[in-house]
Amino acid sequence: MPSGARPECVTSGRRQKSEVPADPAAGAGGTCRPFEFPGAGLSGRAQMPSPGLLVLFGSQTGTAQDVAERLGRDARRRRLDCRVQALDSYSVVNLINEPLVVFVCATAGQGEPPDNMKNFWRFIFRKNLPSTSLCQMDFAVLGLGDSSYAKFNFVAKKLYRRLLQLGGSALLPLCLGDDQHELGLPSTFTLHFLLEAPRTCSEEQHGASTDPQGPPSERQPFLAPMVTNQRVTGPSHFQDVRLIEFDITGSGLSFAAGDVVLIQPENRASDLGRFCQALGLDPDQYFTLQPREPGVPCPAQLPQPCSVRHLVAHYLDIASVPRRSFFELLACLSPHELEREKLLQLSSPQGQEELYSYCNRPRRTILEVLCDFPHTAGAIPADYLLDLIPLIRPRAFSIASSLLAHPLRLQILVAVVQYQTRLKEPRRGLCSSWLASLDPGQGPVYVPLWVRPGGLTFPETPDTPVIMVGPGTGVAPFRAAIQERVARDQTGNVLFFGCRWRDQDFYWEAEWLQLERKGCLMLFTAFSREQERKIYVQHRLRELGPLVWDLLDRQGAYFYLAGNAKCMPADVSEALASIFQEEGGLSGPDAANYLARLQRTLRFQSETWA
Repeated sequence: MPSGARPECVTSGRRQKSEVPADPAAGAGGTCRPFEFPGAGLSGRAQMPSPGLLVLFGSQTGTAQDVAERLGRDARRRRLDCRVQALDSYSVVNLINEPLVVFVCATAGQGEPPDNMKNFWRFIFRKNLPSTSLCQMDFAVLGLGDSSYAKFNFVAKKLYRRLLQLGGSALLPLCLGDDQHELGLPSTFTLHFLLEAPRTCSEEQHGASTDPQGPPSERQPFLAPMVTNQRVTGPSHFQDVRLIEFDITGSGLSFAAGDVVLIQPENRASDLGRFCQALGLDPDQYFTLQPREPGVPCPAQLPQPCSVRHLVAHYLDIASVPRRSFFELLACLSPHELEREKLLQLSSPQGQEELYSYCNRPRRTILEVLCDFPHTAGAIPADYLLDLIPLIRPRAFSIASSLLAHPLRLQILVAVVQYQTRLKEPRRGLCSSWLASLDPGQGPVYVPLWVRPGGLTFPETPDTPVIMVGPGTGVAPFRAAIQERVARDQTGNVLFFGCRWRDQDFYWEAEWLQLERKGCLMLFTAFSREQERKIYVQHRLRELGPLVWDLLDRQGAYFYLAGNAKCMPADVSEALASIFQEEGGLSGPDAANYLARLQRTLRFQSETWA
């Protein structure tokens, strides 16, 4: 295997549970049965080893051992307990108790196992081993072979199938290294470019739909028409915050207070153009995607055929900050000596401080890195795009409206992320900036979305009070809750809201004041910048300690917290502990136990974000 090969692919990917039938002798519950090893004791089980990663290798010339030891070093660098052993030096009696194993296997001769795994090989293929023997084990297999031989990676392929037969769960598809390949490790997919565009193309309708056949999901989002996109912060305020409303007529979407909506964003058109130019790609060219190995599915989000434009706009997260593995693979792909040396330095253990300074601290994006290494970017084979660049992940937003108050509508409150680092170009949040750029007043706008249960659940009893603390955009889920509770005539709605200025970022001021006048809401505000001493929601909680204690201890209220996770949650918890001591007469330890009991019984719930 050439030195440029990247066996770390075994540490990436999603877990895929194998569908292995339970052993009939295990009973209806499919209970795991152990290997029946000689000398394992009367119970048939060996002593449980400490949890962690086990890397087992079968090596004939030393290459597999070298790769295994490198995996071990990488695992320990990530603070994962890891053992590395040759297969025949490992006591196979313990395999039934290993939770996580990576097998690195060479193939010797004409499809034979290496000398240092032959005993293991004979044992693992015993016909009397139960089919649930390894049902507690997650595994990955990396084969090292040479495709010029007829039985290319025969050992790894056969071992992978056998581990599945014994009940093991594959963490990812079989990885096969090829000594004949220029990189040692082929790409997961191949892109076959078409000479001309297809006559019919369903890219825009792929997956997402305005007329879904089932509940909207990540695989089939609902294309929701955007109705309004309104800035709700004052013109002089430092942050652009939007109230966005979608029409969900015919979507089949249903949600309750505390639920979240997931939105699939896309890259900016200007970024798409720069990316295609840097890599020498034609955005209007079409391709079909083929996996190199059987059993590997193509990404469900990509149509077949697909244009380069669609791939980059909707799938490749070129605006994300790259991980170290990105630089490792990019170095393998680089034909330029100076750029390759720099990439190798940035991906080495010794170069991590430099990598942090170059990439993480200023939040440099994948696109910007590629532009900094032009010779490398221009030489990237298209087949490696999906291995090199992660997919765009959906973003979650608290739903800020109730179907009882706004039928067939879904509203969100979005703070547009934009900040400056030492780089000239401002850093922008992909999804929030994309949403802010959409203008339904200029023509129809559709956004792919779906909903899921959130982390907040509210009591259904009509007389149970709720205390909601939601500074800034953290107030969004509480607007949905208040609308829902008011529509159901539920009383005892108490809201603590905080922002900087009453006239700049007091979200839904008129709505709150109207509910307060009707007796449906008790509102307490903290405008942090309107006096010399900054006042936050935790200060208001302390000021209203008697009320808070009465609601929690005597009336059985639920307490909710949502907003920025930096300091506010700890400050609010500290304020509550102080209230429990001052108003409830509890000692410090008893106050902490009281708060813990509220959390344990879900009478204290929080939803915070970085």
